[in-house]
Amino acid sequence: MKILITGGSGFIGSALIRKLLSSTDFQILNLDKLTYAADKLALSGYDNSPNYIFKKADIFNKKQIENIISDFLPDGIIHLAAESHVDRSILDPSNFIKSNIIGTFNLLEVSRQYFSQLSDKKKRLFRFHHVSTDEVYGDLKEGNFFTENTSYAPSSPYSSTKASSDHLVRAWHRTYGLPVVITNCSNNYGPFQNKEKLIPLTIHNAIHKNEIPIYGSGLQVRDWLYVADHAEALIKVYTDGEISETYNVGGNNEKTNIEVVRTICSILDTLLPTNNFKYESLIRHVEDRKGHDYRYAIDSSKIQNSLGWFPLETFDTGIKKTIEHYVKDFLKV
Repeated sequence: MKILITGGSGFIGSALIRKLLSSTDFQILNLDKLTYAADKLALSGYDNSPNYIFKKADIFNKKQIENIISDFLPDGIIHLAAESHVDRSILDPSNFIKSNIIGTFNLLEVSRQYFSQLSDKKKRLFRFHHVSTDEVYGDLKEGNFFTENTSYAPSSPYSSTKASSDHLVRAWHRTYGLPVVITNCSNNYGPFQNKEKLIPLTIHNAIHKNEIPIYGSGLQVRDWLYVADHAEALIKVYTDGEISETYNVGGNNEKTNIEVVRTICSILDTLLPTNNFKYESLIRHVEDRKGHDYRYAIDSSKIQNSLGWFPLETFDTGIKKTIEHYVKDFLKV
């Protein structure tokens, strides 16, 4: 099986590639632009793997994609490449339009043309797996959960561009017959995440004794999903999911942002103790993010009941592994 993965040097993409290379004999081509969010160290152990190929390319460049696909001849595509940082999308939405909308359009068009030329046997094997976010659903009231039938109501430039890409993927299936599956996941965390995100930012600032910023009250609620669990879900959906279906992937770990930050500080008090110092003293509340959604929470019953996927990590076990990863890196310096 030959799989092309876009954005494979990013946080989720690299976790997926590590899982595939360690547990399958799939040949993987990682197509990545290598932006600020990429981490070369996340896949450094596989540089010499016979089943791993890396190509630096931008999905905004349609010709590059055409050349790579025609050379590699993939049996399927898992599309993770995206601009994903909400704060950056507020400051400059243009890159999000280019990558998330036009880039996805380019990839769909090249995939459609490639798929049309495949043999019937290859067509039955091929699928285009689009990886998206629960943020497309917008703000959520207490007591409710996002399901695959929840209406889209994105709030930020980032989530709007991801919503647009989801719609494009569904349209390319309905109009052109491209075999697609879509997953919408909750907030991921784990090793190798870019330090602009809440959990690695908090850990980084804490261990360097810098202020830890919290937007507004810090009472915004997110469902936290350990990245290795997400990688397992992506493999399940790619191999066993039904064409044209959407699967929501959540960690069943709702936490407020302030609760997450305090948990990190408490664990660091044990892992990196300093006399008469508590990491929680570094917390500072700052002006809230524009258009900040209050709550996200996913109902994962569809993927659990139909594909038998369940998250293995609780937040307590996952956050401890995550902190230990960053502390280990810090102590190496």
